[in-house]
Amino acid sequence: MATPPSAQEARQSLNASAAAIGADIYDKYGPRIGWKQLLLILQDRTCVRYPCEIVFDAAPLEAGEFAHPVAKGDRAEDGFTLYVHPFFMAQLDQVPLLALYQLVLVNYGAFAAPEDAEVFGAAALGLGRDEYYRALCGLADKLESSASPA
Repeated sequence: MATPPSAQEARQSLNASAAAIGADIYDKYGPRIGWKQLLLILQDRTCVRYPCEIVFDAAPLEAGEFAHPVAKGDRAEDGFTLYVHPFFMAQLDQVPLLALYQLVLVNYGAFAAPEDAEVFGAAALGLGRDEYYRALCGLADKLESSASPA
């Protein structure tokens, strides 16, 4: 009888899977992933496990949150709406950075950790994890400064 994997082994496996799928995205849709490529990625079930559409609406987002997926029904198969802050509507070339980070939640659910999202997005964009993280922080800072009173 096989021994079930430990929590650490399961985490490592999820992280490796996220990195592998991110690398596949880069190979298929890279090296530059813009808005058009993102829309294709969202339709590709080898990249995004469940149907997912992007809606620019801040209402379902927490304060300071740039994007977040919300299930459309009780089952993941019902699909997701990826809400993106409308601030980024005028910066469609930046939306893939934000969306890729969130797609780990669509693919893996609550088991996904921020580290998995960073590995996934970085691999998909052909960036180092630290470089990707800095880019995300820069976008979050732009959003925050746009909301601050002048």
